Amino acid sequence: MDMPWKKNYPSAVPQSIPYEGKTIHQFLVETAKSYPKKKALNFLGKEMTFEQLYNESMQLANYFKELGLQKGERVSIMLPNCPQAVIGYYATLFAGGVVVQTNPLYTERELEYQLNDSESKIIICLDLLYPRVRKVKAVTKVEHIIVTGIKDYLPFPKSVIYPFIQKKQHGVVVNVEHKGRNHLFKKALQNSSTENIEVEIDPKEDLALLQYTGGTTGFPKGVMLTHENLVANTLMCASWMYKCKKGEEKVLGILPFFHVYGMTTVMNLSIMQAFEMILLPKFDAETTLKTIEKHKPSLFPGAPTIYIGLLNHPDIKKYDLSSIECCISGSAPLPLEVQQKFEEVTGGKLVEGYGLTEASPVTHSNNLWDKRVNGSIGLPWPDTEARIVSMETGGEAEIGEIGELVVKGPQVMKGYWNKPEETEAVLRDGWLYTGDLGYMDEEGYFYIVDRKKDMIIAGGFNIYPREIEEILYENEKIQEAVVAGIPDPYRGETVKAFIVLKEGEQCSEEELDAFARKHLAAYKVPRIYEFRKELPKTAVGKILRRTLIDEEKEKLSKIQ
Repeated sequence: MDMPWKKNYPSAVPQSIPYEGKTIHQFLVETAKSYPKKKALNFLGKEMTFEQLYNESMQLANYFKELGLQKGERVSIMLPNCPQAVIGYYATLFAGGVVVQTNPLYTERELEYQLNDSESKIIICLDLLYPRVRKVKAVTKVEHIIVTGIKDYLPFPKSVIYPFIQKKQHGVVVNVEHKGRNHLFKKALQNSSTENIEVEIDPKEDLALLQYTGGTTGFPKGVMLTHENLVANTLMCASWMYKCKKGEEKVLGILPFFHVYGMTTVMNLSIMQAFEMILLPKFDAETTLKTIEKHKPSLFPGAPTIYIGLLNHPDIKKYDLSSIECCISGSAPLPLEVQQKFEEVTGGKLVEGYGLTEASPVTHSNNLWDKRVNGSIGLPWPDTEARIVSMETGGEAEIGEIGELVVKGPQVMKGYWNKPEETEAVLRDGWLYTGDLGYMDEEGYFYIVDRKKDMIIAGGFNIYPREIEEILYENEKIQEAVVAGIPDPYRGETVKAFIVLKEGEQCSEEELDAFARKHLAAYKVPRIYEFRKELPKTAVGKILRRTLIDEEKEKLSKIQ
């Protein structure tokens, strides 16, 4: 097929990449040998070298073997960004297991579903989450619970003080004994061997990860990602960021590792490239600004809501953010206003990328240091094919015609765990049907206009929420905006905008209506505005449009 995007690759980006048949954990082995004394992690002042990270990962892997973990069995990791999350991930892979990333915010019901669906044998969890895990254990196939606390990897005296802070914040201190089927993370490492475990892995066929999708429509699905999928996407990422020097960069790790975007662009990339990871267990604007000034990260993968949160901090100009050189934004569309302001404040490059869990996750990105097109998701990465499928003919769309984006490449999933029908619906002849509507221009730059499911059909017109949101973000009083189609007896659907204003700002519906009408055709202008203090989001900061639509439907059903 014709690939016009390749002529827009910078000369330093390869057209194709050799993948060498490696496993994803092989990169930790290689980096620990080449850079043993280099800092791998910095967690709230606690530092670990690559040699220490390798040794502790291998100790935990040997402990897993003592617990009877067999090749291909699943280990759930229910942790925020902390050293234990990295150790647990690589230990599982060294032992031949499959990682199941588990959101620490899950309710008991959500946790029970995922543990049962994945048939996880072991779960590693935070001490604060232990009561929740213990409650569901009896109705799952989990055999062992490994418990750790933030204090386990804090430097002195923070490690002594932290339990008191935890009790004050959460009103509880959880004490777990290291006996029976309950295990303490630090004690599990104490008497375990650092001897290398040999497990034969086929990178192309064997799973490394079960990554559950958000479940915005029905139950979450386990995306089966092989070692080759993860290796390919991480190597693509390294090739795209060609100015980043191996062994020299520092990466700010705010994106959660239990989300595939953070796992690939922060954790796996850092291990592969011997970058130092500066880990933060959760996003807080002030803490993030202080961390950037103190530790001077050069790379900062993020999501629009993170960049927006920083830009709206009243004291942002007091901090030195000049160390930041490049950022790829994912998980949601990047408003142009946010991109421009962030680059102005930091002096670094911020570009929009695109991906989805089913593709490990990245398929496209704008160039960081070469020609980029604002409003575009950029170009397909090396070895990634992409095309637009016409909604009318089912064939390849014309240049500029809106259709469904489909992609193919070595990063595309094997399928959905135990869901052959759902797999067949989105994987056809190796092409992944993304469910996103977009188009390609003559230069090979791709544009997303919206989710297929999010497109609003009002009065016979196709309306794309993203277009309206871009306009709303241009209003200086607005911090966050999301647009959704809600049921309307006359038009089928009508356009509603949910707005979060910047602190101290005031604005009326009439004012926003007048603003929108200056920039949008009449049928695209929101008919209803709702002002909120905050919007529902995923852990990675993606606004949950579907949650807002469900709330509207529930309100309507009560009226009827």
